[in-house]
Amino acid sequence: MEIRDHKSEISNPLRVCFISRRFFPTVSGMSVYAANLLRELVRNNVDATLVSQYRTDETGVRVYGGGAPPAVAGVKVIGLELVGEQNGGDFETDVRRIVEIVKREHAAKPFDILHAQYGYPTGFAALQASKIINVPNVVSIQGGDGHWVGVGCCETHRNAMRIVLENANEILIGSGSFAAEVETNHETDASGFTIVPGAVDTNRFTTRRGWKAGEFIDETRPILLYHGRVDRRKGALDLIEAFAELLKEIETKPQLIYSGIGPDYEAVQTRVEKLNLTRSVQMLGYAEYENVREIYRRADVFVSPTYAEGFSNTILEAMASGLAIVSTRAVGVVDCLRHGENALLVSPGNIIELKNALRDILVNQELRRALARRALEECRRVYSWEKIGRQIIGIYEQVKNRQPKNDWQFTTEIDDCRYRRAPHLL
Repeated sequence: MEIRDHKSEISNPLRVCFISRRFFPTVSGMSVYAANLLRELVRNNVDATLVSQYRTDETGVRVYGGGAPPAVAGVKVIGLELVGEQNGGDFETDVRRIVEIVKREHAAKPFDILHAQYGYPTGFAALQASKIINVPNVVSIQGGDGHWVGVGCCETHRNAMRIVLENANEILIGSGSFAAEVETNHETDASGFTIVPGAVDTNRFTTRRGWKAGEFIDETRPILLYHGRVDRRKGALDLIEAFAELLKEIETKPQLIYSGIGPDYEAVQTRVEKLNLTRSVQMLGYAEYENVREIYRRADVFVSPTYAEGFSNTILEAMASGLAIVSTRAVGVVDCLRHGENALLVSPGNIIELKNALRDILVNQELRRALARRALEECRRVYSWEKIGRQIIGIYEQVKNRQPKNDWQFTTEIDDCRYRRAPHLL
């Protein structure tokens, strides 16, 4: 399908309500995704309203950051504090509040499309709102949404996710491997899903001036970077164990930077101290998105030992920055990284494999440069937000005249589950 420039074609701009699970100042790949998509919508003359959930409680802010969303140029921004989620994991209250806001905004100025980020709770809210205002919907399934929500937690979330996956007008998903996992986990048919890869702002994330991809800044002190949510599900704890073993067998003494916050930040910090690595490991903590480009530019190798992704924003940012990459043969990773071609990949959770890959990429200059160069070229060619944003707008154009699928009922009793007890993990 040819995707044309909709900016010149739309006389009456599409009006889209984008319902975000997380947005800045929250630290999350979803925040980055939402911000870049909104920018592209504005640039292409789409009238966008953002309804963003946010937390203010101590636990939520410590893990993700929190607070009301900032203004976004050209976008009406509505912040929605997670009063229910912060009060015993009462997601249902927050779903109802989203629906009421969408109804109110639609009554004032009708929407053409509801686009929810995350299947539950935001996608589920979008489907409920679509039933009421008779507007079609698009739902993006991202990350933990497909890996964990409704998978071994409770029937409430399982049934809600099934409703979303089977009744959204369009399901957008970041990769083929992730689509297959969602199909298996939720016992649903993925043939109707639309693959829309993750993307990166290739104007913001670039190589250092006068520097070739894969080169060391300082040959005597190579720097490894972990950037993103500090979470054992992202391999944050595996990395510190592999790094400790690496230092025992390599002549150069690399440094390791952890950038970001998350549920296992303190666990990593404790392990660093116990292994006497405080001189070799630097923990930066919360990173403003405006400063992230410079963090990548401080590093030589990007490490993402993740167990699963929908599609990794940080990997794309590292590719665009010209870094050599070590990651895993994980869902959502294998779609953009290939072992020995544009990265080194290891088995998730395998400390020895991870240590060996880090050693190989540090000592083999020719390999490191070749991997970084290929990753950089592919990122610029395939994963720019300009290209992906136009693809999403093309999907809006296809969906806007459809009727929402309203022949569904949700009658499940509310079950207790791990996400009600620790809702910051959802």
